[in-house]
Parts: sequence; structure tokens; C-alpha cells
Amino acid sequence: MSKSLVTAARRLGREAGRLEFDEPVAYVYNPLEYAWTAHRRYLERFGGGRKQAILIGMNPGPWGMAQTGVPFGEIAAVRDWMGIEEKVARPELEHAKRPIEGFACRRSEVSGRRLWGWARDRFGTATEFFARFWVHNYCPLAFLEDSGRNRTPDKLPASERAELFAICDQGLRDIVELLEPSYVIGVGAFAEKRAKAVLGDDSGLTFGRIPHPSPASPAANRGWAEAADAALDAVLR
Repeated sequence: MSKSLVTAARRLGREAGRLEFDEPVAYVYNPLEYAWTAHRRYLERFGGGRKQAILIGMNPGPWGMAQTGVPFGEIAAVRDWMGIEEKVARPELEHAKRPIEGFACRRSEVSGRRLWGWARDRFGTATEFFARFWVHNYCPLAFLEDSGRNRTPDKLPASERAELFAICDQGLRDIVELLEPSYVIGVGAFAEKRAKAVLGDDSGLTFGRIPHPSPASPAANRGWAEAADAALDAVLR
């Protein structure tokens, strides 16, 4: 099954990577291209077997998946907990304030540190977590404005969003078809909304969400792990 995940991820990265975006987007990072080796390792190591639930994120963060190729890929979590550390290339166009340094990057993505730290504390080993769960980013691309500010996919113009979302929708369908989950859980409201729109009420899936661990959310800065536990338990009960 992990080989099929590899095929689906390769297709998603290539199709999304062909798109062009106008200002205010000035730089587009596609870690499914320049960090492909690490992403493939993630798929092959943990993607085998049917999953009980898929957790869906929005898109790569500049200090997480953009560096490691793994969703919410805070470097220490990917390297030390998942046991993945691969050489990462660099995008063709790179913002000076958001360099891609791969596993040598000294910045830590708070969202990834929270999410994977919670997974470690609740489930123990990465093997135990991934026996039941999978984590997938709906959109594989990271968007930067000329200032270096991150721009999320939902803030793109409608025409660009429609073209991108059509590709990402199919990528999500592929993952669900391959992993056959009973639950699809958004990490935040955007991902839950997209999952419901793409997969539909007649899919037989149960949808839900856990709060996004971003430090931009005041609620996430007050006991996010406890809130995530409660939200997950409410969905899975």
C-alpha cells in the first residue's frame, strides 16, 4: 500500500507544482519536489495498512514540512521520534528570510512541535501512532509574499484557488481510497470543511476536527494537547 501512497503523492506534487500564482504570492515552495526523499521515507515507513483515521492539515509551514517534507514536520520530531533524516535540496526560487536548510534548520515549528509532541505523549512510539492514524496536508505547497509573510491557500484569489483545490481534492480522495479510514479529522476548521466538501455526506465517513495547534490561535496557547485529546475522543467515541 505504501507504494500506492508514493504514486499518489508524486502525482499530487507534480500537478500542483505546474500551477502559477500571481502577486501577492512571490515564492512557492513545493517540498514534494525538493524534499521528496524525506517525504517518501515518511510514506514508506509509516503508510502501510489501513488507518482508523486521517488527520488533515492545511499546507506546509515554513519551519516544518517546508524543511523536512513531512506534514507538521518539526525537525526534532521527524528526526528523533520518527527516525527520518534525509538530505533536502532547495527550491529553485527561495526567499532570503525563509531559507530551506532541511534538517540543519535551527528554527522549530510550534504547530508541529505541539502536534507530534501530543502524538508521542498519547500513543508512545511513532509506530503505535501510525498503526491507527495518518497525517496528510491537503495542499502540498507553501506560499510566501514578497515580505516573507506566509499566505495560506484559502487567501488565494478565487480563480487560483479553484485550480489548486481541484488538484488537492483529488489528492485527498486518493489518500482516503488507499487508507480506507473510518474517520477524517481536520486539524482546524479549514481542513474539516474541505474534507466534508470533497468526500461528501454519503461517503460513510465520520468527520470531525481537533483545534489547530498554531501559536496564532490564543486558544492553542492554553492547553492545546488537552483540547486535542478531548476533541479527538469526542469524534472517535
